[in-house]
Amino acid sequence: MNAIAEAEHHRTQRVGWLRAAVLGANDGIVSTASLVLGVAASNASTKTILIAGVAGLVAGAMSMAAGEYVSVSSQSDTEKADLEQERHELKVNEAGELEELAGIYVKRGLEPALAKTVAQQLMARDALAAHARDELGISESMVARPVQAAIVSAVTFSVGAALPLGSVIFGHGANVMTCVAGTSLVSLAVLGGLSAYVGGAKTWKAVLRVTFWGALAMAVTAGVGRLFETPRSLP
Repeated sequence: MNAIAEAEHHRTQRVGWLRAAVLGANDGIVSTASLVLGVAASNASTKTILIAGVAGLVAGAMSMAAGEYVSVSSQSDTEKADLEQERHELKVNEAGELEELAGIYVKRGLEPALAKTVAQQLMARDALAAHARDELGISESMVARPVQAAIVSAVTFSVGAALPLGSVIFGHGANVMTCVAGTSLVSLAVLGGLSAYVGGAKTWKAVLRVTFWGALAMAVTAGVGRLFETPRSLP
């Protein structure tokens, strides 16, 4: 029995870092590729395209880190406030909190007597943890981690953004847009498939989803760049 329990690995434990990693890498590929294609479509030089791409990488990585930190910090603050409120309620009305926890278990299918016994035993061990998990939905594996989310988002954004930038270096002249678009779409497909596999979801749906929206973003941005097309300058 213990061997089976130890062998089980639930994917919900990966939700925090997986979400930040997928969001960062996806945004890095799509936003940088779109920016590069938009600038390239205006007939800018290779140097200008690279400068714009590098600027987009740095700005995007910092923006992702700051955005994730602020967003997840807000979630963390809310969790802490809820836990503090629950701690206070346990101090002033422990009996009421016991009935509340037992009521939760009754709604989940336990008999009232058994539900009250379970609630008593769990509260005797760690009352706050029991209420955090079963009343508030806060568990150790799902708790908000702002610094982790910020670092993961910034790093994965940079890695994702490096892919279309590398295509600019290897692509020349009219081939730049083809190289960037092709590399980016393949990278998005791989990312979608990998994230689905790690998260236990259907691979083909994730692949179609990320490639479709990525292609749309790049096409729209390239179209905007074409509106501002200028005579081709030297690289």
